[in-house]
Amino acid sequence: MQKIRNIAVIAHVDHGKTTLVDGLLEQSGTFGSHEQHDERAMDSNDIEKERGITILSKNTAIRYGDHKINIIDTPGHADFGGEVERVLKMVDGVLVLVDAYEGVMPQTKFVVKKMLALGKKPIVVINKIDKPSAEPDRVVDEMFDLFADMGATDEQQDFPIIYAAARDGIAKLDMSEEGGDFKCIFDTIINEVPEPEGDAGNPLQAQVFTLDYDNYVGKIGISRIFNGTVKKGDNVMLAKADGEMVKGKISKLIGFHGLNRMEIDEAEAGDIVAFAGMETVDVGDTVADPNNPVALDPMHIEEPTLTVVFAVNDSPLAGQEGKHVTSNKIRERLEFEMRTNVAMKLDTVGEGKFKVSGRGELQITVLAENMRREGFEFSISRPEVIVKEIEGVKCEPFEHLVIDVPEDLSGTVIERLGKRKAEMKSMLPMGSGFQRIEFEIPARALIGFRGQFLTDTKGEGVMNHSFLEFRPFSGSVESRSYGALVSMTDGETLAFSLFGIQDRGVLYIGVQTKVYEGMIIGEHSRSNDLVVNPIKGKAQSNVRSSGADEAIKLVPHRVMSLERALEWIEDDELLEVTPENIRIRKKFLTENERKRHSRKSPK
Repeated sequence: MQKIRNIAVIAHVDHGKTTLVDGLLEQSGTFGSHEQHDERAMDSNDIEKERGITILSKNTAIRYGDHKINIIDTPGHADFGGEVERVLKMVDGVLVLVDAYEGVMPQTKFVVKKMLALGKKPIVVINKIDKPSAEPDRVVDEMFDLFADMGATDEQQDFPIIYAAARDGIAKLDMSEEGGDFKCIFDTIINEVPEPEGDAGNPLQAQVFTLDYDNYVGKIGISRIFNGTVKKGDNVMLAKADGEMVKGKISKLIGFHGLNRMEIDEAEAGDIVAFAGMETVDVGDTVADPNNPVALDPMHIEEPTLTVVFAVNDSPLAGQEGKHVTSNKIRERLEFEMRTNVAMKLDTVGEGKFKVSGRGELQITVLAENMRREGFEFSISRPEVIVKEIEGVKCEPFEHLVIDVPEDLSGTVIERLGKRKAEMKSMLPMGSGFQRIEFEIPARALIGFRGQFLTDTKGEGVMNHSFLEFRPFSGSVESRSYGALVSMTDGETLAFSLFGIQDRGVLYIGVQTKVYEGMIIGEHSRSNDLVVNPIKGKAQSNVRSSGADEAIKLVPHRVMSLERALEWIEDDELLEVTPENIRIRKKFLTENERKRHSRKSPK
């Protein structure tokens, strides 16, 4: 029986999980001296590298002495909370990371609550102790309070504390010590995390907690073996969540070491491995002994709270930039995504229109960003929250919102959120002139709030939110307070006309940009939409005038990212996404159509 420890690393977004895993890989000697690897080596996909966030949970294994430690790096963003919950079921211990200045944040509360409910033993790592504003003692007290509030057992309350600066490879058990390396983390894991339960002699039982896909071998189920032994080529029984039993054969057995995956011949109880060969495998399925199939408890997968409609791009500039533009291609790509992404759902709602439901805007924009990089062209509608009926009452999702703002700007933010039906729960000074304010707010009130929030706080505010629960519908909520600047004609923009338009609001496009009738080129400074002509040139005449050649100075236009644009649009607008551009447009392109439609639609 090999000596195994299974741990997950959980924390709020940007508290240093992936950097800590980097340090563990490096200091355990898993990387050879000749091996080159990037910073945050576990964040393998391009978007993860660019944004510095983990989107998919990933597992690795390290050798320390005669022990094998399986480590799962989890996402810290609330939109991927379902992934964290599944991972926690697969491990026996948890490293809870907390920033030494920010302390307990919404996602920390969310993951700690899940961890305690599953009875896992925590090891608390206070990270980023090298920050000038770090207050490790305050954060330790916050963690004790959090564990007490969440109903932790005495054993869970008695957690070991490690102080770390993961980026510099420093960790110590006492703040007064000088230096220190990750040896104390390895020793704490081996001493504090219980050995995996289960017996290699029992019939096989393994549960799939995440999926991968390979063009050669098809679907891959990454699983924890709870009982028994499994060998490459074994016949197995796949117990589905609905009770169905499907026969299968393991064509490939894959083990993990560092950043590498390698084929192995057998694995036993307690280990985390990947299986290939079963095309119908899903998250939560049990891979069992064919002679004695016993299913493990199915996993609860959190329901989506937000939907958008992906549709074929039908703008006047459609088909000029993308490789994949037809509804069949878009449907195939979305269906491919659903194979491995269990937190999302797909429905066809009309000719070339597909309703995609997810946990939040970030999850949906990550999918859209991946698709545009692959050469897809499509349109997206404004996000809508999913309304459910619970015991005859119409209910909507509510979020727990935490904002850190400069003290002198907190009044503005509280007023804004009050109009959006937010209920303030607490207000605490954070030192260095900042305040932390907590709210409970309907999820739909947060759509479009981030841009406004950044403007109100001059870019200094930080907001984080996580799903709370479904509550009775709270009535209408204030949305965008400014109208749009809409182009009245097709062509390329000219500096002369943009110079005249820029006094009317904020422009989203620059000079020599292709526009068409109905395309939105900026935000109006008032609440109504304004139709403008951005391609009008200066009328030439053969008469000289004194002010003829005044220099035209344009204010730099605001570049709209995918997330910002998706938050900004209203119900009568769409986002046109191509590999090269993100354009905002009206659903009805001509002004006559828009007027006709507004007369039909109920106020």
